[in-house]
Amino acid sequence: MSTLPTACVIGAGSSGITAAKALLDHGVPFDALEMSDRVGGNWAIDNPNQVSSAYRSLHINTSRERMEYSDYPMPKSYPDFPKHTHIAEYFNAYVDHFGLRERIEFETRVDHAGRREDGVWEVRVAGPGGGETREYDAVLVANGHHWDPRWPEPPFPGSFDGVEMHSHYYRNPDDWHGKRIVVLGMGNSAMDIAVEASYVADKVFLAARRGAHVVPKYIFGKPIDQIGASPRIPFSVRRRIIEALLRTYQGTMEQYGLPKPDHRFGEAHPTVSGDLLNRVAHGEIDPKPNIARLEDDRIRFADGSVAQADVIVYCTGYKVTFPFFDEGFISAPDNDLPLFKRTFHPDIDSVFFVGLLQPLGAIMPIAERQGVWVSEYLTGRYARPSRAEMRADMERERERMFRRYVRSKRHTMQVDYDDFMLDLERETKRGRSRARERGWSLPVPPRAQAAPATAAA
Repeated sequence: MSTLPTACVIGAGSSGITAAKALLDHGVPFDALEMSDRVGGNWAIDNPNQVSSAYRSLHINTSRERMEYSDYPMPKSYPDFPKHTHIAEYFNAYVDHFGLRERIEFETRVDHAGRREDGVWEVRVAGPGGGETREYDAVLVANGHHWDPRWPEPPFPGSFDGVEMHSHYYRNPDDWHGKRIVVLGMGNSAMDIAVEASYVADKVFLAARRGAHVVPKYIFGKPIDQIGASPRIPFSVRRRIIEALLRTYQGTMEQYGLPKPDHRFGEAHPTVSGDLLNRVAHGEIDPKPNIARLEDDRIRFADGSVAQADVIVYCTGYKVTFPFFDEGFISAPDNDLPLFKRTFHPDIDSVFFVGLLQPLGAIMPIAERQGVWVSEYLTGRYARPSRAEMRADMERERERMFRRYVRSKRHTMQVDYDDFMLDLERETKRGRSRARERGWSLPVPPRAQAAPATAAA
């Protein structure tokens, strides 16, 4: 039996692979289980596991230097905002560079994960060799949260004769030549799809329940996410700087015929597009309010206007689900799962969530930091605060989040990248001091009987 607890990493997307690397670096025995035949998760277009929402023209909305892992920079030959093919290539290079590929079990799906009274996890898997149940001391959940489509709730009244699809299934607009397309949403996918469709469709309508601050990828030749990002500058100051820059650079949303946002910049997840405003200004995309009713081959909007349509694309986000957990054990009703620093479950000391957050900024460096943090905890180098202290911190975090962000299922796990990274750094230091005071004891004892197939050497 190992002197350290054994761990199971569920998923080998951008969060799972960096969590696996952190466990390897810290000598924690682990299995990394991936139901696909490749790494990359959401960024592997047409992924056989059907979780990928990538489309043919997809590029990242955070700049290369802000998205890369700290110990493995993206090639300088990549553009500032790489395409999904670059990102998939980068993930494959990452796992090969750090010797992770042979430690990932591909085509191995986790059917169920349950925790016994003695704290040991029983994980039932199905793979090429059949099914089996394994034991682990800890579980790291990295199954992503952009794969289970959320359709409009409740559905719009009426019926539609054309095609209704969720953006999750969108790949390219090749079949839309001469068609009339309604795109519902004001997020990043909606912007990209509306812009793409506008080059081939007869007409594109962009419908939305509320307005959004659409920001360009560059301001004065510099990626926008590299401007005014220091967490040591109060958010109110940073916001005023960005708002002033946006007013100077592109004006207001209303000047383009888009609805006025009902919130200030930074109070909703950012919508980034370098092309949408031009396509709207050119008359190629027609802004509309929310859909009110479906009327056979027509769409009635909330302002009473009616448009004929052939296709509706619902860019309405995703549900946060964990299909391997029993209902009522761990779940995220309305996409809300309170966690300590978006990582630790306050009541279960051996389950961790990597990448289960929505950052204003890039998720990959955050997941990398989470993986290191969890690994330090499993090796006794970090100690959590008391349950009461964790819950108090969670309440403060949630109060700040709900006070700042627009109330919606999209903003239940929102963080500001720079603020969050600084917060994790400070908490890690506090936890190391607590661990020293507690004699570096292991918080999760090694009890599982079977060592992982990819135990660290």
